[in-house]
Amino acid sequence: MTKRSRITTALALAGAGALALAGCAGPSGDAATDSDTAGADRPITIAVFNGWDEGIAASELWKAVLEEQGYDVELAYAEPAAVYTGLASGDYDLTLDTWLPLTHQQYVERFGADIVDLGAWNEEAKLTIAVNEDAPIDSLTELAANADMFDNKLVGIDAGSGLVTVTQDAVIPGYGLDGFDFIVSSTPAMLTELKSATDAGENIAVTLWRPHWAYNAFPIKDLEDPDGLLGEAEGIHTTSSLAFQEDFPEAFEWLSNFAMDNQTLYSLEDAMFGGFDGDDFGPVVAQWIAANQAWVDSLTS
Repeated sequence: MTKRSRITTALALAGAGALALAGCAGPSGDAATDSDTAGADRPITIAVFNGWDEGIAASELWKAVLEEQGYDVELAYAEPAAVYTGLASGDYDLTLDTWLPLTHQQYVERFGADIVDLGAWNEEAKLTIAVNEDAPIDSLTELAANADMFDNKLVGIDAGSGLVTVTQDAVIPGYGLDGFDFIVSSTPAMLTELKSATDAGENIAVTLWRPHWAYNAFPIKDLEDPDGLLGEAEGIHTTSSLAFQEDFPEAFEWLSNFAMDNQTLYSLEDAMFGGFDGDDFGPVVAQWIAANQAWVDSLTS
């Protein structure tokens, strides 16, 4: 995927929270001990996958949380292969968007000795085929027989993505959708078509995934996948470099305990991407944090 180009009238900002680490004053304002200062003389670098909204949202959240606690934080956008290479070499400290056990397993297998899995912060990740909420079908087994209702069109995202690959290799042949025009372009282009169709009350079928803010922004539903061709639910994990725990032990602990369900994530994503057209997420993330302060405070308690 490529970093999202903003969908006019369809994007918005959201919030983040407060978090910090060794070498800065704690919540009480007391000076940190010498044992807490390891690594505090450099920024924490969070690697973010281009165009993966759940990772962008979680990364902006933790950037705000850590900066509130006194840390310098940098976000670095890159493709997954470059991110895992950078984690293994120590160029990046962490990424919040590792999907396991399927989507990113190849990178974990390749770099496993040089990266650390901090665990899943969301256990509800799932690849989907979604349609408008009032579509006359509820299952992928019904899609082929009703192709004309969807103009014989399935709208995909970025070429080379895991979702496009599994759709081409498993879903289309498995459910007899070979007669469909599978449009592969980009995530923003798919979302533009989704918005246009739902605004007009028209049927549309798109490749999508949970968690995604589109479920909060548009009247859509998932088609059932009785043959399981899209795969089982995955966990979204935080993955770090080997040095991160030693350099930033308190932040490592906070991130190891991080958990965020889909509804909370949808709220943040929708605020960031569902109506805001811009690149500076800071103010909107701050607004979202203020509206969810108790939950955000729990991230560092």
